[in-house]
Amino acid sequence: MTTADTSRAAHLVGSLPGATAAEAMATALDVLGPHLRSIPDGETGERRNWVISIVESLRDHPDLELVRQGHWTDYDDLPRLRVRPGHRLYGANLDFGHVAAVRDSYPALEELRTQHGRPDLAFQSGVPGDFDLAMFTLGPVGALTNRRPFTEATLTEIRGVAAATRPDTVFQIEVPVELVLLTKLPPRARPAAAARFGAVIAGLAQASPAGTRFGLHLCLGDMNNRPFGTMGDVSPLVLLSNAVTRRWPDGRPLEYVHAPFAAADQPAPVGAGHEAYYAPLRDLRLPSGTRFVAGFAHESQDLADQLRIRTLVDELVGRPVDVAAACGLGRRSVEDGRRVLERTAELVTA
Repeated sequence: MTTADTSRAAHLVGSLPGATAAEAMATALDVLGPHLRSIPDGETGERRNWVISIVESLRDHPDLELVRQGHWTDYDDLPRLRVRPGHRLYGANLDFGHVAAVRDSYPALEELRTQHGRPDLAFQSGVPGDFDLAMFTLGPVGALTNRRPFTEATLTEIRGVAAATRPDTVFQIEVPVELVLLTKLPPRARPAAAARFGAVIAGLAQASPAGTRFGLHLCLGDMNNRPFGTMGDVSPLVLLSNAVTRRWPDGRPLEYVHAPFAAADQPAPVGAGHEAYYAPLRDLRLPSGTRFVAGFAHESQDLADQLRIRTLVDELVGRPVDVAAACGLGRRSVEDGRRVLERTAELVTA
């Protein structure tokens, strides 16, 4: 039996190239199979655009109404909903669709596990952060005043996916809003904001059943393969990661922290002076047993440059890091998505 017990693993963030879950997972396993510890179902179809389909489905929710039209062409063209006057939003009345999607896709994963001799391969289920989903639906003020139903619905979906899959499923909490907000704050304001964000993110794990396995995906956004935010250096992601892990609850293993060094169509910095961009990684503090996944595999950058990045990140973190793209691959062409998978394989094995 082939296992994924290697010193450097590959990681798949979420969406994958392919028309169906079976096709997407088969492609990923063909390219990266021995190097994976977990695999998502590819988040194909309307799910390839992360929360867009969820927000769109809420346009007809009886307790919500549209207050601003938006077509998702860029980050300034987002729709905005609000709770209808005289109504109240309840988590029990929200369904984000993840449980039904996993019930459809999971049998294909079971077949692929058998075909590839990988009974050890964990299923990875993407979990949009509760605050992030509230923010993209209701905007900043609405998210602050109405986060609770999104939290309740998210926890219900975690329990539902766990019931539909094996007990070893890994739930990946996905949080672009918190990281992007940190990049936009002045440096002196970042530590306090990171502490608050870290408590909210860790609180989602705390409220989940004991024994639930988690990963954390820090994100700079990838709508239409364009970033929501960028970093002058990686200090915002180090602050946020440290803030989350300081508050992380016992009894809910944090398997990995994934951090973006590339940003959508923009490859990770390399060249003269690039060491300063990565230098804050010296301050990264991860719990024992938590892997660090460096998100820099990219289709438009030379392998030699990406190997330089890998070497530098290894040195700064103090261990061989796992390798991934900065975000899911569903917003790329099938050809570019395949190239990223193949580049990830090169970066894991070279």
